[in-house]
Amino acid sequence: MIRTQRLAAGVCALLAALTAGLAFPAGAAADEISALAPKVDLVLDVSGSMRTKDIDGGTRMAAAKQAFNEVLDATPEEVQLGIRTLGANYPGDDQKTGCKDTAQLYPVGPLDRTEAKAAVATLSPTGWTPIGPALLKAADDLDGGSGSKRIVLISDGEDTCAPLDPCEVAREIAAKGIGLTIDTLGLVPNTKMRQQLSCIAEATGGTYTSVEHTDELTDKVNQLVDRAADPVVTPVATEGADSCAKAPTLKSGLYTDREEFGQERWYRVDVEPGQELRASVSVSSDRAMNPHYGVLLRAVTVHGREIVRGEASGIGRTDVVSTGLRYPKAESDDDEAAAEAVCLQVTHSYSAAAGVKTTPGMPVELTVDVVDSPSGASDVASFGLGRGWWLLGLLVLVGFLAGVVWGWVSRWRVAVWRTN
Repeated sequence: MIRTQRLAAGVCALLAALTAGLAFPAGAAADEISALAPKVDLVLDVSGSMRTKDIDGGTRMAAAKQAFNEVLDATPEEVQLGIRTLGANYPGDDQKTGCKDTAQLYPVGPLDRTEAKAAVATLSPTGWTPIGPALLKAADDLDGGSGSKRIVLISDGEDTCAPLDPCEVAREIAAKGIGLTIDTLGLVPNTKMRQQLSCIAEATGGTYTSVEHTDELTDKVNQLVDRAADPVVTPVATEGADSCAKAPTLKSGLYTDREEFGQERWYRVDVEPGQELRASVSVSSDRAMNPHYGVLLRAVTVHGREIVRGEASGIGRTDVVSTGLRYPKAESDDDEAAAEAVCLQVTHSYSAAAGVKTTPGMPVELTVDVVDSPSGASDVASFGLGRGWWLLGLLVLVGFLAGVVWGWVSRWRVAVWRTN
């Protein structure tokens, strides 16, 4: 009897040990996944000015609530999302108290959509606009973990809590090296607010967007939340030259530069036989600009002959203008054939409005990707027409045959008319 009890106890202990051994690794794996999860903190301005009715016939607050509800429905499962407010609780006139008015409405973590929507529904425009203090707190909300971290700030006015400059706060956050990006959205922006929100975004490598409609706000916030789930790519700072001969040689990657007004920047990329160069460039208007502008990206040989180009234009309603190009290099029978040096030229036709500083130059983001060419790629850059060359040739042939047929029919009709 005693032996049976001891045996049973031993079996139970063994099972317990095996259960614990299996449970701990699973828990550790869950913690590891959580540490790698991307995090987003939506920081919403709930100051008194959000009562203004100038977005699609409703208040700015109503537009923000509608956008938030749609964003919460579309948030990817792997994204840990939180919501912080500024100016939501203190309605008084004391600046010192008003500038402390920032609170975590919904903590950063796995998203309970029903609970988050219920929290958003309680918001009512109330007080001050403490952007600087809210950014500091939001950075703390995102502390910990090694996944991407992003703050999305939505505001309809500039900070009212000087001397704590939000731009300096953003630079301080960037200097910590925690990989946190701040994107800003301005509701019905004015010049001063645009400058401040652009400065905040630029300090951390983020983006600024002006918004005047509810659907624009929804689309942009959704885009930024989705972007948080993408692998983090840190742009590499580079400095283009004023000519192809002096240009730095770039590998595949993402690069940032500055280009002054009336300036052109040159870069070089080595393309091996059988490879394809794909390049794109974006130029941001980080200050007040005159309307009607464009961006040009050219691929040329070292001797100056243009290979292919991409160009785009704007009329004052866009903050970023982008264009791109592709250039495939045909395969060679010579295994030791040298790579071709392709020069990329970036120019823009932005011009600053009166009284606006022209330095530093405009922010430029250049993406370079050198990949294996697709089969039959030798036609892609033919006359700069891409694969549309085949369609153009077909249309020319059809037009020629149609002309011949029409001419023959016309002559036949004339002959019949004369006979009659």
